[in-house]
Amino acid sequence: MNRAYSGVNLAVLRGHNAALVLDLLRTAGDEGISRLELAERTGLTPQGVSKITARLREQGLVTDTGRRASTGGKPRTVLRLVPDAGYAVGLHLDRDELTAVLVDLAGTGVAERRSPLAFGAGGDAVVEAAASEVEALLTDAGAGAGADAGDATDRDPDHFDAQDPVPPELPTPRVLGVGVALPGPLDHSSGVLHRVTGFPEWDGFPLRDALATRLGLPVVVDKDTNAAALGLALAGCGDSFAYLHLGTGLGAGLVLGGAPYRGPRTGAGEFGHQVIQLDGPPCGCGNRGCIEALCLAAVAAGSFDEAARVLGEGAANMVGLLDIDLVLLGGRTVAAAEERFVEGVRAVLGERARRGGTVEVPVLRAPGSESAVVEGAAQLVLAPLFGRAHGRFPANRNDRNLS
Repeated sequence: MNRAYSGVNLAVLRGHNAALVLDLLRTAGDEGISRLELAERTGLTPQGVSKITARLREQGLVTDTGRRASTGGKPRTVLRLVPDAGYAVGLHLDRDELTAVLVDLAGTGVAERRSPLAFGAGGDAVVEAAASEVEALLTDAGAGAGADAGDATDRDPDHFDAQDPVPPELPTPRVLGVGVALPGPLDHSSGVLHRVTGFPEWDGFPLRDALATRLGLPVVVDKDTNAAALGLALAGCGDSFAYLHLGTGLGAGLVLGGAPYRGPRTGAGEFGHQVIQLDGPPCGCGNRGCIEALCLAAVAAGSFDEAARVLGEGAANMVGLLDIDLVLLGGRTVAAAEERFVEGVRAVLGERARRGGTVEVPVLRAPGSESAVVEGAAQLVLAPLFGRAHGRFPANRNDRNLS
């Protein structure tokens, strides 16, 4: 007996195989893909693919989109994903602003709302503000859970694990859940916040459970930088990169080995609180001379070039520590002076590389940098459905054939 496969739960295996098929249908887009191609790319048997696609059709996730000529025999039926069979909400809770988006199964934006947010008002007030915006978003888009939502207990958020590659059963309403991205530190697995920098009153607040109870929908919580990194990894930005987010604060999302790296306690990526000046200005975290404090002080003084230089020094430290292939910049402060930040950080990394005789790591603006966090938040919900909760799909397949 092959012990590597002993004790495999067949329900889990079936879920994994369905995710393989769903992900290929998603990446195939409107052009679609035949059952034979699905079998070839997944390594599943044609009979297995037929059973999976039949179930997906019953759930309304997949439909026929015509026929395609074959090299022999009858034309092949082409299948495609039905994007509006389900939706996910992405929610970005910043220190002073709330952004909510609704995306379909293909990740296409359907609706968006923005509003001011008083993050310092505390957990209960922010949960109510966030829930009200989500409800308004769904009403605007006509995609609310409505009267057919069923009992919220049937969709217990404890059973919705964003790190589990097995897709959940499609719930009754079209809205699959809400992904929430916000500043850390926090615990991704429990959805409980820790001492958010500058807002110690959030320590221990069970944001995931509180918002899930208020909305009656599954909720996944993660740091803003991790959500953005997941979205960027799914968009094909690479297998080894850091996303640096400079907005009202500074943090990093890491993708290592093709998967977002959170660390065992969601503590990875607290980039902004590296101390690089021992006698520097005080930081909201309690230390002095943190990169975040130095960057934001330079921005407040109108010196974007100095802010970029400081950011570059921190980025160079991280590149030297992790040996990553790419640095991506995003966030509203970067967007305000995008070229100066990209060029400034690139100059520091280039100088470090020349002095050390190493390869210079590219520095680029993150694709869709201003919306990277909120769109990544929606992917916290969608990615598990397609087996992509970890970014890369662990299957023997070639995405380039479907791009």
